[in-house]
Amino acid sequence: MRAIPAVVLVIRILFSALAGAQSSRIAPEQKAQLGAAIARFMAANSIPGVSVAVVENGEVAWAAGFGSADLENSVPATAHTLYRLASISKPITATAALLLWQQGKLDLDAPVQKYCPAFPEKNTPITTRELLGHIAGIRHYKSDSQDDPESGNTRHFPNPIQAGLDFFKNDALVAKPGTEFHYSTQGYTVVGCAIEGASGEKYTDYVGKNVLTPAGMAHTVVDDRFAIIPFRARFYSKDKSGAITNADLLDSSYKIPGGGWLSSADDMGQFEVAMLADRIVTRSTRNLMWTPLKPSDGKADRYGLGWGTGKDLGVLDVGHSGSQQGTSTSFMIVPERRAGVVVLINLDGGNASDLATELMKIILK
Repeated sequence: MRAIPAVVLVIRILFSALAGAQSSRIAPEQKAQLGAAIARFMAANSIPGVSVAVVENGEVAWAAGFGSADLENSVPATAHTLYRLASISKPITATAALLLWQQGKLDLDAPVQKYCPAFPEKNTPITTRELLGHIAGIRHYKSDSQDDPESGNTRHFPNPIQAGLDFFKNDALVAKPGTEFHYSTQGYTVVGCAIEGASGEKYTDYVGKNVLTPAGMAHTVVDDRFAIIPFRARFYSKDKSGAITNADLLDSSYKIPGGGWLSSADDMGQFEVAMLADRIVTRSTRNLMWTPLKPSDGKADRYGLGWGTGKDLGVLDVGHSGSQQGTSTSFMIVPERRAGVVVLINLDGGNASDLATELMKIILK
């Protein structure tokens, strides 16, 4: 595929923004700044499509799509386009787990086998709290290679939790639980299993009824590659020359809790609104999720229970980023300002976090 000239790309971006934008409740000057930042970012990084949402004063103030959801069929990206969430599935799963804790149905500090007997006991007990904070010693993927049978899985599993566990459940721990931070999407499969045991429901059913529905996330669904899902984006990569190609095939049915949901910018904006309004969990439960854990090795850790935290903007921000075949995602909330941004890109390696940070700086001015 030939490279698209920067001027043409910017024109396409601005045209698709007009076609895909929701009604705006932000000032025209600020909207112009946000649009210009997005256009520059897309042109500089050859982004096929991106959808964004902006939360101000605890409400979705603006959501829009830019570029293409599907290059081959000239489908513009909109606020409703569905992208692979990748690892920003984890805060959704964590919120479901903390709701069960809030209801007294899940003890965060009990051995996880109380709720997930399918996960074998290890030399040291592992708790749901440790799993949520990536300090349980569960390994991540074996490698980052697309040829790895985990990170590049192409098999479809009708029983996602059990199938996911089978990838790693008998492997040795990489560290003693509670001692070190080791990021692990696999660990979130165990959390999904614990949610099923504590709730008595399938993971996806519980999350749908107790997180997605209260948040108003009507279009968020599991990334089922066989299902016909309206508004789903096509997924892209870049080859060694920098040309856009279709992304490698991925079936994420084995890792739904940690990286297997599809959502849109407007839905994820509603998730931010729901968290700011304490509509899913209470304020104290929310604050617990947003408090970093303290591994016993004493190293700095900015990760809470399913949520990353930071103060690079001079004020507390919380959120997550994600990346997998054909997607790059990021969302941020600044609780003190009741503000948030969502950035969803249909290109792996798209650096969504960089754009999210740039947009948040504009919002916080």
